[in-house]
Order: sequence, then C-alpha cells, then structure tokens
Amino acid sequence: MLIEFRVTNFRSFKGENRLSLLASPDKDLESSNIVSTDNASVPRVLRSAGVYGANASGKSNLIRALQLMRGVVVESANLKPDAQLNIQPFRLDPETDKEPTEFELTFLLKGVRYQYGFSLTASRIVEEWLLVYKTRQPQTWFTREINTETGEDDYKFSEAHFKGNRNVWKEATRPNALFLSTAIQLNSDSLRPVFDYISQRLVIFENGNGPAPEYTINHIVREKSGRVRQFLSEADISIDEIALKEVKSELQSFNIDLATGGFTHHGRQEQNVVVPTFRHSSSKGSAVFDFLDESEGTRKLFSFAGPLFDIFERGQVLIVDEIDRSLHALLVRQLIEMFHDPEVNKSNAQLIFTTHDTSLLDGAHLRRDQIWFTEKDEEQASNLYPLTDFSPRKNEALERGYLGGRYGAVPILKRLTTNA
Repeated sequence: MLIEFRVTNFRSFKGENRLSLLASPDKDLESSNIVSTDNASVPRVLRSAGVYGANASGKSNLIRALQLMRGVVVESANLKPDAQLNIQPFRLDPETDKEPTEFELTFLLKGVRYQYGFSLTASRIVEEWLLVYKTRQPQTWFTREINTETGEDDYKFSEAHFKGNRNVWKEATRPNALFLSTAIQLNSDSLRPVFDYISQRLVIFENGNGPAPEYTINHIVREKSGRVRQFLSEADISIDEIALKEVKSELQSFNIDLATGGFTHHGRQEQNVVVPTFRHSSSKGSAVFDFLDESEGTRKLFSFAGPLFDIFERGQVLIVDEIDRSLHALLVRQLIEMFHDPEVNKSNAQLIFTTHDTSLLDGAHLRRDQIWFTEKDEEQASNLYPLTDFSPRKNEALERGYLGGRYGAVPILKRLTTNA
C-alpha cells in the first residue's frame, strides 16, 4: 500500500511537499476508510485521499510528479547515453532553477516497508537511495551520490541485506539512468518488488483524462461477463445491453520521447478494431447506439469500468486528476465508496484524486485526514498541506469552512469585466 509521496523542486512545487496516507488515531469511518496493516510502524493506512485547491494551485502538478517519477523508473535504462531528462524545476527562483528535482515514494508490500527515491537534473541522476524496513530499524540497501570532485557516482551497498551482482549493475548504470532500472534489466531479483510496485501498481490518469475505452473492451472480451453492464446499470445510465462489433479503422502510432515529453509520429495502418455498442430501451421501443453517440459521462464511466475491476483485483493505486470531470457528483461518490467498501475492495486498492467537488466534504465520505489542499504563496510556489493542520472540530462544517476560505486553497476572486 502507498504510504507517502514526496516531491521537491518540480514545476510549481519549490520546497519539499509530501502527501501522506498514514491514518490518524481518529475513529471516524474506521471500518470502511482505513486498512489495518499488522505493521507496527505503519499500523493504519488510508484507502483514499482527495486534494482540493484553486485552479493553477498545483493539484495537477502533484499528479504529474507521480507520473514523471514512474516514467523515469520505467524508461531511464532505455535512454541513449546523451539523452536529456524532461525535468522542469521551479523556474521563478534563479537558485532552484539550477537545483535538482527530487522524488521519494514510501510503500508497504507484503508487510515490508520500502522507501525509494532519487534526485535528478536534465542531464543526470544526482542521488538515489533505497531503505528497507523489515523491522523498525531501516536497512540501507544502497545509496548513490555524485562525487562533485570526480564527476563519478559513489555507491554504498549493504553487504548483509542487498544481494546480487551489485558491481556489475553499478558499472552498467549510465549517469542519466537509475541504478534500480538498470539492475532490473540485468535480472536483479532483490530489487524486483520495488520496480514492479512503481511500474505496475501505480495507475495514473492526468490532465482530466481517463483510460482509453480499449481497456474495458479487452476486459469484456477476456471475462465474457456482464460485470461492465451491471456497473453501468447501477450508475442509472439506462443501458440494457452492451455488445461488441468489428469495424475497419485507420490506426496511427506515436512514440513518446522521455527526454522532451513530446510525441513523434511512427506510422499508420488500417485494421479491424472492436468497438462497443449500447442498447437503450423505453416503453415504446429500443435502439442501439455507437460509443460516440453516448454522452461524455457515459463514455468516461465505461472506460473506467475495465480498469477499476483490475485495480480492485490487483490492489493497485488509482491516481486521477479531476475525478469529477464529466461525471455527476453522485457518480463520483459511488466510485469513491467502491474503494471504501471492503467487500468490493478486497485487495486494499487505494485512490488518490484531485477535485473541486466540495460536497465530498460533508463528513460522510472522507475523514478529516483524507483531505488535502494546494495553495500558492507569495512566491507563486505551490504548497500541499492536510486539513488536519487546522485541527477542525469533529462536527465542523468543512464544506462551508472551505468555501469561506478558512483553510485557504480557494481562488481570490475579483470582479470580472469586459471593459477594455
């Protein structure tokens, strides 16, 4: 389970900011919103966390930070030796514009706590580290730090705890690649859980985008069950039947450049693709509609259905920017409650989302330690902080307090005018 994410000097985040899913001693919604871990150092972990804030306050940059960390872990070992990394430090300060960006992820896997992080510039990895907590005391499996005098990387390894061809992996690691990623390419069994967690357990949708419908289509083909139709029916979308059909389509492929973040056109080809159709009925008849005939909300909910089933089965972490985009507030509540339902979420999947939906602050859906805010300071730097910093009373009207500016993270509105 995800415990904490930390980011420093990335886009609008200047100083160190952290998002924690450690649960407070509060007993509210304990049976639904909290997972007991049987780990003495992190005994209670939250199933979800919601981030609020004004437009351009940094909410999306938090999601981008998670996405970039995951991307560097997955792709850095495949970069060319002279490739640049697409790092965007805080640019409104000449000092931080030259300093490294830093990421760190702490998570619990099979009762063991892992704390992995790295800092980097556009040209190279500056530091990298892995701490493993099999007991309360950490085992420092490896550290890597650039030697400013020689320009080379200095490594320290745990002789007792970190096994394998460490020197081979070290020599194979290029300056712009992570040691973790390189070691995995060279078959490190001991580091495999860390790499797999970051690359496979984090499911991230940024910029208000959801998954492509192909995920759900493949789920229908694979499972051959009515779970997707039932899911949409429970959302009261009045769909009687979902069917699949083959159509001819011209597909275009693109390659993503990790160094620039841009896309290059790779080619196009015509082939048969499978698309969904939806049957709707009324008292006077029925009709079949194509996917693009459905509302944006229905298309988004359909696209989420397949990945959601996989996320619940695998115990993954779903990270969504603007979860309420194109979805009614009641549907957003239903999605969140699925993560809070131990009967649905048996593998303890987690949800991190950004939103403007203040109705979730009514105390029935989120605990006070599940609510976070982003706000920019006078230097235009984003700050991420929890509601618990304000020690709100147990029955405090959180929605009214937030909209009234009690916790910050709301826009400072000026009168709009069309005058020249």
